[in-house]
Amino acid sequence: MEKNSVEAFMEYSEERFTKRVIYKKGETTAFVLNFLPGQELPVHKHPGTEVYLYVITGAGTLVIDGEETDVTKADLIHVSSDEEMSFENNGNETVSLHVVLSKFPSDQYAKNI
Repeated sequence: MEKNSVEAFMEYSEERFTKRVIYKKGETTAFVLNFLPGQELPVHKHPGTEVYLYVITGAGTLVIDGEETDVTKADLIHVSSDEEMSFENNGNETVSLHVVLSKFPSDQYAKNI
């Protein structure tokens, strides 16, 4: 068993959003994405991977295949492997998203940035 506090992975940077990996086990990885106001996650896909997002703090706009959806604290979102996604913290507060990738396509997806 491993126990962690998600708060330990809520680190923000003025330069860009941050990604802090919590677990990388087999083909699954879990991490926290952290955004200051105005920061964005660019449009991308996760081929062959199911994505599960949990909004820990804050609010913003998630764009899935071009369709905008406002998300806020405690929202749960599933994004399939063939959907294109992006996120923007367009509010005044920090945003942290807990993300689980059911299978990561390469080690690139399981690194801190």
